[in-house]
Amino acid sequence: MSENMNVWQDREIKFDCSISELGCRPGEFIIDALDSVEDTKGNSGENGRILITNLRFIWHADNNEKVNLSIGLYCILNISTKPIKTKLRGVSESLFILTKHNGVKFEFIFTYMVPGSPRMFQSILAVHKAYESSKLYREVKLRGAILNKGQLKHLPKEQLYNKINGVWNLSSDQGNLGTFYITNIRVIWHANMNENFNVSIPYLQMKAVKIRDSKFGVALVIETLPTSGNYVLGFKIDPEDKLKDVFKEISSLYKIFSSSPIFGVDFEVEDRTQTIEEARVNSMIQKSDDVEIEQSDEHVDAFAAYYAYDQNENSSVQEPVYSEELGLAIEKLKEGYQLKNLWDILSG
Repeated sequence: MSENMNVWQDREIKFDCSISELGCRPGEFIIDALDSVEDTKGNSGENGRILITNLRFIWHADNNEKVNLSIGLYCILNISTKPIKTKLRGVSESLFILTKHNGVKFEFIFTYMVPGSPRMFQSILAVHKAYESSKLYREVKLRGAILNKGQLKHLPKEQLYNKINGVWNLSSDQGNLGTFYITNIRVIWHANMNENFNVSIPYLQMKAVKIRDSKFGVALVIETLPTSGNYVLGFKIDPEDKLKDVFKEISSLYKIFSSSPIFGVDFEVEDRTQTIEEARVNSMIQKSDDVEIEQSDEHVDAFAAYYAYDQNENSSVQEPVYSEELGLAIEKLKEGYQLKNLWDILSG
């Protein structure tokens, strides 16, 4: 095993994706789909459709699917609601989603054109909550509460395939003796003397599994992806034949998992009718002052349209600097930004 699954859907924000990128990858499924949704900030006055999957939110314009957004759930910082004036419905309750990707913050505003319906709010908030509460499926966890009275706490849909006693973790000079578990979702190790000294490694974060020589002899080595810290974890299993069997078992389960990953986000849309106010209270989402969006009919560059300036950053406005390009004094741009990114306008 040397290739990872390259799951980007929940960890990236993409604008104007190709049709193939909008399609669900293995293990991804659509939880809810809503028509009559306006991308109020980037495509004001444009009616569209939003798809809510277990990894991301997808919006695309009705008359042109090439105008679209893909917002990974991992990138979301905050979700709130605010009354807003839109081209399609006038003053309406809209959903604000603040995100961060590659150090850049973006804000998205969606308005559901069905009067009084909280369905979009309910679905998006509930799916994001389910994603946040299921990190063990997708992230490496060190020193977690993985045991209950000495027994492994199984995740939903998790099946234990093997429990191996007498496995040494080679993270220290002396090594630590513990117990190793292999499931259909992850591998887990904990020290026998201290159960809080443990690690949970999901297949989603494995970069490579190898058998290598170490100062302790032949060892099982698991390398994780950069998204989980680039860990290199070594485990000593005796005898060597048993080590090889464990390596084959993990490699086989990884291959099975990669063909149909389990991301841990389980949610079903409820048919129960609620008002928007009830949905807001039940989901503890925020409400702010009225906002009015003004936008021309031209299609604005995505970076400029959705870029969210952090007003709290440095707790003050940036110092003005002279721009040779404009011949004017302007507010200093954040590191990594260029003026042209904020001014480019594409023809609609």
